[in-house]
Amino acid sequence: MIIKQAVFAGSSEHLKDRPAARLPEFAFIGRSNVGKSSLINCLCNNGKLAHTSATPGKTQLVNHFLINDSWYLVDLPGYGYAKMGKAGREKLSAMIREYVLGSPEMVLLFVLLDSRHDLQKIDLEFLTTLGEEGVPFAIIYTKCDKSGAVALETQLAKNNAGLLEYWEELPPVFRSSSKDGTGREEILAYIETVLKSL
Repeated sequence: MIIKQAVFAGSSEHLKDRPAARLPEFAFIGRSNVGKSSLINCLCNNGKLAHTSATPGKTQLVNHFLINDSWYLVDLPGYGYAKMGKAGREKLSAMIREYVLGSPEMVLLFVLLDSRHDLQKIDLEFLTTLGEEGVPFAIIYTKCDKSGAVALETQLAKNNAGLLEYWEELPPVFRSSSKDGTGREEILAYIETVLKSL
């Protein structure tokens, strides 16, 4: 897939306030600072589309980007952001839950995991909820350029084995690096395949 056009279409706190045009939605989520905004910018070939920040928790609304006038890329707030008051965390959690479980147009949720680290309890809890609720998802390991080849293989094998304790088989799994473009073509090709199957 070639992305010819990526346009910010709007931010919303509730489903009812999403952009009016109903199109297939591919959403992206992960723990704060997992590299979500950088990956979105890499996929869209636009360094300024999603706001990147050294400070975790920058995304605090559901952001829709219209891609090629035919589908939405949806940037969701990160889950598990600790440096926020309880009320703020609960509000973000409710927003994420309403969108992920309530949007009829969301065809797939990409869950981003940092390739350098072990699976966190909050990641497993989030993924387990998706499984229980029947939400279709794929996994993208981010920042794959940050580790040596052997360390990366070891860490991903460990994480995938951890996931297989909960699932009989893994969902689609991608490796990415927003720095060198690893995974970009594979992720876009997968989105294209899903769109064609709708």
